[in-house]
Amino acid sequence: MRARVHVTLKPGVLDPQGAAVLHALGSLGFDDVDGVRVGKVIELELSDTDPEAARARVDAMCRALLANTVIENYDVEIA
Repeated sequence: MRARVHVTLKPGVLDPQGAAVLHALGSLGFDDVDGVRVGKVIELELSDTDPEAARARVDAMCRALLANTVIENYDVEIA
C-alpha cells in the first residue's frame, strides 16, 4: 500500500522559500504570479493491507515526525 503526505505551511506563516521562488519567477519574466507557497510531498510504501489502519499509522507518523503541526498542515492520501 502506498501513502502520499502533502505538507504545507499554515496560512499566516511566513514562507521565505516561497518568497524566493516568487522573486525568481519575476526575474524570469513571469510577472503574473501573485504568490507562491512551497510545501513538500512524502511518499511511503507501507506493508498495511487495511486502508484505515494505514491512514491511522501515517497520521501518527505525521504528528511524530513528518510535519510540524504548530506551523504546518498535512493531508494524507492512501492508495
